[in-house]
Amino acid sequence: MGQFAVIGLGRFGSAAALELMKMGHSVLAVDTDGKVVDALADQVTHAVIADVTDRSALEELGLENYDVVLVAIGEGIQASLVCVVHLKSLGIGPIWVKASSHAQHLILNKLGVDRIVHPEEEMGMRVAQTLSYPMVNDYISLGNGEFVVEIGVSERLKGVSLSEVFDGMPETLHVLLVKRKTQVTVHPPDDFALQPNDVLVMLGQLSALKHIAPKLV
Repeated sequence: MGQFAVIGLGRFGSAAALELMKMGHSVLAVDTDGKVVDALADQVTHAVIADVTDRSALEELGLENYDVVLVAIGEGIQASLVCVVHLKSLGIGPIWVKASSHAQHLILNKLGVDRIVHPEEEMGMRVAQTLSYPMVNDYISLGNGEFVVEIGVSERLKGVSLSEVFDGMPETLHVLLVKRKTQVTVHPPDDFALQPNDVLVMLGQLSALKHIAPKLV
């Protein structure tokens, strides 16, 4: 179980805090708005009202004891940046920060935060990918054009082996596992026979994944 601090409890920050709790982690939720803090108080490990632009207030939170501090301040770039500067001066880290503009991203990059998150942009990209490739149940971008994707198998492929489906596909395309109801087969052999509603989790370049996806539906 990890320990995480979420600073800023707007829609993004609140959602992140609650999801971390669902995953079994310990969460400190911080905001300047008492009403927002009270609304989450019974749903997180600790909920605190604090002025996060005040260095001494941040110091009192004991953030050095947390695995990651997520700065999710939605309104007011200045407050977010001041908070980050104080966290850096206190030696707190790793620090993840929500950015709402290109200018904020550039400044955060100069400040040396560990990760900059663009939730609206990232969600927009996920929606576009899903609309473009509806056969893909889910995906994760690994960078450099590589993705891990999850694709369901159609009725017409009943009894067809993986070698038949993947014949002529690039060697860089890998089937990591096959999920069949509650059963998971890791690195299935070439002669593995597919069944309808199997779910394939594959790794490869986007171009190769685009080519194979239609053959599975």
